[in-house]
Amino acid sequence: MPAEIIKHYFPKITDHQYSQFERLGELYGDWNSKINVISRKDFDQFYVRHVLHSLGIAKVTSFQPGTKILDIGTGGGFPGVPLAILFPDTHFHLVDSIGKKITVVKDVAKSLKLSNVEAQQTRAESLVRKYDFVVSRAVTRMANFYPWVKGKIKREDFNEFQNGILYLKGGEVDEEMEEIGKSYVTYHLEDYFKEDFFETKKVVYVPWEDKR
Repeated sequence: MPAEIIKHYFPKITDHQYSQFERLGELYGDWNSKINVISRKDFDQFYVRHVLHSLGIAKVTSFQPGTKILDIGTGGGFPGVPLAILFPDTHFHLVDSIGKKITVVKDVAKSLKLSNVEAQQTRAESLVRKYDFVVSRAVTRMANFYPWVKGKIKREDFNEFQNGILYLKGGEVDEEMEEIGKSYVTYHLEDYFKEDFFETKKVVYVPWEDKR
């Protein structure tokens, strides 16, 4: 069963969480037959390239109950949906400008009874709420992404990490990060997952300095 790879890397998940992860493949498979939510050519690698990749953030840090997280450009719900299964006491606000993708996210969240997921069709720039963390799977260059987050991150920290951005990224990051001139830490996912897919994959953590 492909969901077993999640249990392998996250052995402390409950039976309920395991069954939710198991159902993800079925739910996304059904949606993918109707609209192209996930690249069809790599759907057979769904659990590695989408679910486990999303959970790379959880290998870097964990979230306290009550943490509020914004997932910008979530697409079909990544990384937000897998993280929401893993952290049921954390609130996830998943946004994307493409309505049909948000329709998928809402259906998946409803099917899995993920009461901690809120999905909305909107642009990040138009949001006025504040969050502890912003997550994303490399929707654009950080120089474009960073301004979207301005004014959206809370001042008060109560997690292990200072509030900020957790960005899933492939390839080289240093040159791109230099464009924004902010401090950051790069975590290499090949240190946590043995599959070849993760050789070039990273989580880039940018602590938020300007919280005004």
